[in-house]
Amino acid sequence: MRWFQALLPREESFYDHFEEHARLLVKGAEALRQMLNGGDAVPDACKAIIAHEEAADEVTRAVFLAIRRTFITPFDRGDIRELTTSLDDAIDQMQKTAKSITLFEVRNFQPQMRELGDLAIQAAYLTQEATELLRDMSRNAARLNAIAEAVTRIESRSDDVYDAGMKALFAASQDHPMDFIVGADIYDHLEKVIDRFEDVSNGISGILLEHL
Repeated sequence: MRWFQALLPREESFYDHFEEHARLLVKGAEALRQMLNGGDAVPDACKAIIAHEEAADEVTRAVFLAIRRTFITPFDRGDIRELTTSLDDAIDQMQKTAKSITLFEVRNFQPQMRELGDLAIQAAYLTQEATELLRDMSRNAARLNAIAEAVTRIESRSDDVYDAGMKALFAASQDHPMDFIVGADIYDHLEKVIDRFEDVSNGISGILLEHL
């Protein structure tokens, strides 16, 4: 059956959707980093993140509709769903970060928060590259594996930055417990953004292992 399916035409638009989703993650991460610069630009950056998340939702819906309508998909339907969901979860987490910052009207951010934003941008660009390489997994296997390792290093670094940031936040909030609560919530959201990128990377690695 597998050789017979290999002879049938496949719907390639899924790759376009993956790449579009990843481009929105880059835009979302860039807006997130701009937001973490603080000041009067925060509200507009938050709005941009929300707009990118809404656009990503449209991509997700298009993928799920295509799964139902397509006879032969590029790879397993379950893998397509999981990859799409993990991509969407990453930008959803950015939106949650923006909503938290909007709710608490935060305008000043610690250096470690900005560093987590920098890490999110790095992970977003690697994710975009990975989705562009999926069209030819066999030829691009080595680079895809290297990207997965790079994202894992970014996630590991984010853990260290998170710990350092929480320690600094605690020291600076001795007389202002509410500042610690708000700051800790932001740190939690930012760290989860990086975690969601690692989920995408792990999903791509799983697809690679299964189909090579």
